[in-house]
Amino acid sequence: MLQWIKNLFSPPKPAGPPEIIKRFEGPETPISQDVTATSEGGWQIDSREAQTIRLFEVEIANIDNCMLTYRADLKSENLQGRGYLEMWCRIPGGGEFFSKGFQNALKGTNDWASYEVPFYLKSGQQPDLIKLNLTVEGSGKVWIKKVELSYTPFE
Repeated sequence: MLQWIKNLFSPPKPAGPPEIIKRFEGPETPISQDVTATSEGGWQIDSREAQTIRLFEVEIANIDNCMLTYRADLKSENLQGRGYLEMWCRIPGGGEFFSKGFQNALKGTNDWASYEVPFYLKSGQQPDLIKLNLTVEGSGKVWIKKVELSYTPFE
């Protein structure tokens, strides 16, 4: 009985290593006009108020029963409030669903570090569009680079 309960709440097992769907670096232009390109191949956000910055959208097909991972390197300067990654998945006929990186958010001043947000898709949940955002809940500067979307198939 105990093993059945553990299996019920344990995450699915990967069927292989993660595979990159799309990587954004350098000359890519984010959707939001509130972003400035940097010489490090990334972008800077100078936030004066709480906002969600729309970075990129990725059209995909034929992906389900997997974990999507939105990963990026972030750093901050004098960030009042939190800054975190946010991923939205649009599933045709089902709506839009999100995953937000509350548990691993920036605050204050931080050097470069890698951050990620997972999104679990069950068999039959096939998104057609993934939106990659950065949410800043206050004022301050945030830099982002090495943005990527990957997936890990499940057994």
